[in-house]
Amino acid sequence: MDGATSSTWAAWGSREIATRAPPMPSGTATSGPSASGGSTTTTAGPPRRSSPSACRDRWRIVSLMASDRLGALAQVRLRIALLVVGGVLGALAFPRTDWWLFAWAWLAPALCCALARSPREALADGWLAGTVFFVILLRWLDYTFGAYSAIPWPLGWLPIAALAGYCGLYTAAVVAGVAWLRTRVGAGWALAMAPVLWVAGEWIRGHLMGGFPWGLMGYSQHGVLPVIQIAELAGVYGVSFLVLAVNTALAGVVGLGWRRAMPGALVAAALLLSSLGFGASALGSEQRAARAHPGSVTVAVIQPSIEQTIKWDPVHHREVMAIHEQLTREAASSHPALIVWPETAAAIFLRADRELLARLTALSATLETPLLVGSIDREATTRGKYLNSAYLLTGQGIRAEYDKIHLVPFGEYVPLGWLIGFVRSWAEFISDFAAGRTETIFPLPGAPFGTVICYEVIFPELFRGFVVGGAGFMVNITNDAWFGRTSGPWQHLGVLPLRAVEHRVAIARAANTGVSTFVEPSGRVSGLLPLFERGLLHHRVVLRARTTLYTRLGDWLAYGCLGLGASVLGFALFRRSRTACSGI
Repeated sequence: MDGATSSTWAAWGSREIATRAPPMPSGTATSGPSASGGSTTTTAGPPRRSSPSACRDRWRIVSLMASDRLGALAQVRLRIALLVVGGVLGALAFPRTDWWLFAWAWLAPALCCALARSPREALADGWLAGTVFFVILLRWLDYTFGAYSAIPWPLGWLPIAALAGYCGLYTAAVVAGVAWLRTRVGAGWALAMAPVLWVAGEWIRGHLMGGFPWGLMGYSQHGVLPVIQIAELAGVYGVSFLVLAVNTALAGVVGLGWRRAMPGALVAAALLLSSLGFGASALGSEQRAARAHPGSVTVAVIQPSIEQTIKWDPVHHREVMAIHEQLTREAASSHPALIVWPETAAAIFLRADRELLARLTALSATLETPLLVGSIDREATTRGKYLNSAYLLTGQGIRAEYDKIHLVPFGEYVPLGWLIGFVRSWAEFISDFAAGRTETIFPLPGAPFGTVICYEVIFPELFRGFVVGGAGFMVNITNDAWFGRTSGPWQHLGVLPLRAVEHRVAIARAANTGVSTFVEPSGRVSGLLPLFERGLLHHRVVLRARTTLYTRLGDWLAYGCLGLGASVLGFALFRRSRTACSGI
C-alpha cells in the first residue's frame, strides 16, 4: 500500500518497511552475468534524475543497516502495541504515579517509526501514541464530568477523548516532521530536530486558542530536583528539551545502530550530564543562599476542605465562613505576616456584602495580620460579568484586588460562546466570567507579592509577569474540589516546582480541599496538607534575592526552537530529497 494515499487506519496496518536497497540510477555502469550466463557490460551514460517510481519509494528507504533493526515494526500488532504502551508509560511519568523515568523513553517507539515509515504513516503513529498519552494523563476529568455534569457515563469520555485527540496532534506533527526531514537532510539530522520540534509544539499548544499547556514533558520531572534546576536558564521548556533529547538518542541507537547514532547519543549524554552537574551546583548554592539571606516573612495558608456540593449553597454560607474564620484565628498564633485563604473562599460578592466585609476587616484588625481572601466580584458595568478575584484585606478594609486574567475554557467561560453557548446547561462547573487585565502586586510591607489563581499557574509567561513586576514571593490560590481524589490536583501541584525554579521565587499555595503547601526557590516542597484534610500550614518564606536568566529573557528557548524549526523545514522544503538521489 503506498504511504502517500493510505488512510490513517491503513497507515497503522501497513506492513511495508525500510528494507529495500535504493534504486540504481539510470545510466549507471553495471556488470555481471546475463540471464543466459554470459557477461553483459553497460557503458556509463550521462546521469539522469531518479525515476518517478524511485521518488515514490523514497519515504521507505533509510539504510540497509537500519532495515534490520527496524524490521520488527513491519508487524502491525507489535507496532501498535509499542505505540500504545509508550503513550501509557509516558502518562504514568506524571502525578500521581510519578514514575518519572518512563518520560525519558516513552516516545522512542514513535520516533523509530519515523525512521522507517512515510510521513503520513508516521503522522498516524505519532497521533496514536500522543492521544493515548493524553487520554491516560487526563483520566481525572472523568470524575468531574461524572459528578458535576448532566452527561451520562460513558458519554463523558467523549470530550476527554476529543481533547486528548487534539493534543495528540502535536505529537503526531513531531513524528511526521522527523519522517519528512529524514529524506531531505538524512536520518541523523532529522532525529536531531525532534527535541526542537517538540518544544516548538509545546509552546504552540500553550498559546493556540487560549492555550492548554497541561502535561508539558518537563513537568514529569517535578520531583527530580537536580534535573529541573536548568529551568532557571530555559524554563520548563529546557527540561522538556532535555527529556526529548534522551528519547531521541534511544530511538537513534535502536533505529540506526550505535555507530550512526553515536554523535547524537554523545550530545544527549553531554546535555544530561552537564544539566545534572549544573543542578547539583545550583541546589548547593540555593541552600547556602537561604541560610545567608535575611529577607523572609512567615506566611500561613488555610485549607478549609469544603465540599463542592455545599460551597456555593447559601444555606451553608455562615457555616462555611465560620470554618474559615476559626482556621484564621488558629493560624494567627504563629504571628504570620500574611494569612492566605483559597480561591473563592468567600463564595459571595465580598465587596458588596457589607456585613461580611466588616467582619473580615475587624478580624484582620484584631489579629493584626493582613488576609488574602479569594472571592468573586462583578464588572463595573450595567451588564457586568463575574470576576474571579483575590482581595488583600487589612484593618482598614480592602487594600488591593487582583482579578484572574487567564480563565479556564469550558470552566469559567465558553469559547465562541455566541455559537456554542448552549453547552453551559450541560455542566454546573461551566460559568460566565470575564478576564482581568492587570497583574497586581500586593503591597505587603517589605515583601510585595503576586497571586495567580488556579489554572493560571500553568502559564509560564503570565507567572513571569508578576515576578518582573516586582513580586518578592508568589501565592497560588485554588479550588481543586472539582477533581475529587483523582490525580488532577496532584498534576496541578506538580507545576509549581518548575515555576519556583524558573525565577528562584518561593510560592505559598492555599487550596480549598488540597493540596496546600509551600514550594522553596529550589523547587523543594516543604510540607503539605493532603486532599480533603482540614488544617493550616505556616512557613518562613524566603524573598526573591536575584534575577534569573529565564526571568530576564522568558521563553527564549521556545522562540529559538520555533525559529530553528521553521528555518530547517523551509530549507528542506526547497531541497531535493537525499533519498531520491543517494538512497541515504
